[in-house]
Amino acid sequence: MIIKVCGLTDNPESKAIADLQDVDFLGFIFYEGSPRYTESTVITNKKKTGVFVDAPLEDVIHQIEKHNLNVVQLHGNESPEYITQLPQNIEVIKAFGIATEADLQKTTDYEGLVTYFLFDTKSNSHGGTGKTFNWSVLGAYKGNTPFLLSGGIGPDSVEALKGFKHPQLAGYDLNSRFETAPKVKDAALVAQFIKDIKP
Repeated sequence: MIIKVCGLTDNPESKAIADLQDVDFLGFIFYEGSPRYTESTVITNKKKTGVFVDAPLEDVIHQIEKHNLNVVQLHGNESPEYITQLPQNIEVIKAFGIATEADLQKTTDYEGLVTYFLFDTKSNSHGGTGKTFNWSVLGAYKGNTPFLLSGGIGPDSVEALKGFKHPQLAGYDLNSRFETAPKVKDAALVAQFIKDIKP
């Protein structure tokens, strides 16, 4: 299972997360409307992920080059055409806010264009709510694109996550429930979660 930790910056806590062996993706939010907005990243051999919300394409490309990003996560209303204009060597995660089965219909237009979908709790704040959604809704997802599960996953979510099965589930996205303040993650909590969730 992929472990992605989002909402990082260039601080000791983020560097401690980057040093955890079983963390695969590190997320840095380049959306100014987020309390986890950052202009800096850490040096790492993990997959550096830039999170954007309806940003001009040239801004995304600038951040890819500036920070040596491996992955772009799109959390707004970016179109399939927008995605085709991103550099070909970049992995793309397209996020969708999910509340009902109807919300899954939007994924169809993005099949074959992105590496992963990310299913998050539907809200007006583009993620980071700390709240879960009803994962059983994802039983209606029949797409071919693997997905990361997001939205309110915390240290106490392990048993529920172990009970949730889906053939396209690729991993988990961790954010607000593993921090002591925005952008200040608790590496010990993340390490314990990974130990508990991995077989």
